[in-house]
Amino acid sequence: MKAPRRAVGALALAVAILAAGCGSASRPAQAGGSSAVPLSLATAVTGPGAIWAAVPMGAASGANQFWQLFMLPAGAARWSLQTPPDIATNGALILAGQAGQGITVGERPSLSLTFSAITTTRNGGRTWATLPPASGLADVPDALAAAPDGGLIALGGSQQVTIARPGGGWTTLTTRRALAATPATRACALTGLTAAAYTAAGSPMMAGTCGRAGTAGIFSYAGGTWHQATPLLPASLAGQHVRVLRLARTGAGDVALLQAGTGPSATLLAAWTSDGGQRWRLSPAFRLGGAYAESVSFGDSGATAVVLSSHRGETLAGPGAPWRALPPLPAGRTVTLALPAGETTDALAATGGSLTVWQLRPSAAAWARTQAIKVPIQYGSSS
Repeated sequence: MKAPRRAVGALALAVAILAAGCGSASRPAQAGGSSAVPLSLATAVTGPGAIWAAVPMGAASGANQFWQLFMLPAGAARWSLQTPPDIATNGALILAGQAGQGITVGERPSLSLTFSAITTTRNGGRTWATLPPASGLADVPDALAAAPDGGLIALGGSQQVTIARPGGGWTTLTTRRALAATPATRACALTGLTAAAYTAAGSPMMAGTCGRAGTAGIFSYAGGTWHQATPLLPASLAGQHVRVLRLARTGAGDVALLQAGTGPSATLLAAWTSDGGQRWRLSPAFRLGGAYAESVSFGDSGATAVVLSSHRGETLAGPGAPWRALPPLPAGRTVTLALPAGETTDALAATGGSLTVWQLRPSAAAWARTQAIKVPIQYGSSS
């Protein structure tokens, strides 16, 4: 029974490492105002050797919710449960893709834990190694990212940005306040950080919310200085405030998902860069029409999948492709989309301890059920 072993093991580790403080698994709104709906941390990361998906299971929230990690090897047909052992997963899992079948996982603070345990595997979950814990990761999907050389960057809940070199501990790179005071951010009027990433060349990138309308806040760090790495937005969005919902490195470069405006007039745009943000390619604008993005996943080629409210979903195959509406999503308390190769979309629908995998092929008009996984959840093990 994996769930109780992780929870109990991590709680004991926490007591040994740090004095326990007040923690919370609640989801505060992202910077940018009360109209900003925070993304779920349920997401899938596609790498050259595997797809990894973080899915909340058990109870809908609280101490009886246990996040699980599932893996689909490249070219395979069946997902498997690969949740790392001996870490508490009540507060959600943050995924940072690595080469091959590797993944680095950070756990959000929850219950009495105030720090984030970090663990990594290079072989598809057969073995895991513990890394130095980070300050409590922020409640955003891109609070943790991996560099091509294995280094890490973390966005903390206090808006502090730290980095860890391979084999080393964490050091501070910047804070929201310090970054907002740099020349690179003056045109943005940065109000909050929402994502951390790396370029394909290994330079840190940060994204956030701008106080100035018509500007997307994305910045890269090179030569000891922060630089603008902002896509040029259409003139039609000049009066809209822009939030960077996601920013992540894929096999084809970096991809960002932006939301311009709020309410019925809000739109989504994806943006891709292969040179660290000097040049971007923008998708067509997608009018949300009063809906909002619940979760976002990326494919290795830069493909994008968005779970929308009202049980809807949209995908983009990559630069130059149009938005594609998915059939109504399968039933489940949560649905996480994943993007294998070939424009196929998987939907991981979870309720309680049951996960059902559904697949939509490019020429299909309906989801096909391909797999069911029963995850043992021992309710009450974290109380």
